[in-house]
Amino acid sequence: MKKHVSPRQLAEAIGVSESSVKRWSDRGLMPVERTAGGHRRLPVAGVLQFLRSGEMSLLQPEILGLPTTTSDAEPFVDLVSALAAGDEERFRALVFRLYVDGWSAAEIGDHAVSRAFGELGERWQHGRLEVYEERRGVEVCQRVLFELRQALPRSGEGAPRAVGGTLAGDWYSLPTHLVEIALREIGWRAQSLGSSHPVETLVAAIEEQRPRLFWLSVSWFESLSRLEEAVASLYAAAAEQGTALVLGGRALSEDVRRRLRVSAFCDDLTQVQTLAAALVPAGARRKDEEQTNHVE
Repeated sequence: MKKHVSPRQLAEAIGVSESSVKRWSDRGLMPVERTAGGHRRLPVAGVLQFLRSGEMSLLQPEILGLPTTTSDAEPFVDLVSALAAGDEERFRALVFRLYVDGWSAAEIGDHAVSRAFGELGERWQHGRLEVYEERRGVEVCQRVLFELRQALPRSGEGAPRAVGGTLAGDWYSLPTHLVEIALREIGWRAQSLGSSHPVETLVAAIEEQRPRLFWLSVSWFESLSRLEEAVASLYAAAAEQGTALVLGGRALSEDVRRRLRVSAFCDDLTQVQTLAAALVPAGARRKDEEQTNHVE
């Protein structure tokens, strides 16, 4: 994805006149920057937000540095096929097609990426997919998600902070990256710390960064008693800092949840966004939105 395009390039990409693009930018409908010579330069991340909020179609995504796709198949079917084959360009094209078409990053994670990997897991369990193919799909997905993150609006300086990751032995990195993107999408300064951390360093992260929200993704654990001890340590540190401790992940059955003390459990990214929005007063959200618009 390009960082900036000219009004002429955007006009060509969406099939309108250059004067229309200039008029929209002058009216503040999309962010615009000026070169030293006074020429308009449009940040592509802002252009995508403009396209998602209106009725304009992106006819030539390659002009914005985005991939193209001509497939007429159902997106979910294509996503699974692309991941199984390790076809990064095709997967990238499908994800960005969904995003430009109005899907939120959380919806892409919940209803496209998570479902696709669920299908890959089923294929592996039935001997129709090799381990290397599933792992390759994870690598492909994470690279594309990094690009999607660049397309999201930037958060303001006063935005609430969130960090999170997984405990030692839990190497499933994709879920924690998805949470980061979901929170960034709604204006949080979110950062995944990655996977397989000793609980002591996650406690240190809470104490030193003092986030408003700390998430723990739990896709695997070796011992329930050790998980209880780790979560208890995180909860104590979070309570002292005024941090909400949020857990989610496929390993958290109802029986496991009853043994853990946390601020909240979330089953998907949309729930994470809803909870995060409830943690921030409306006045603070309006202030951050103003700062975000100013930055862009």
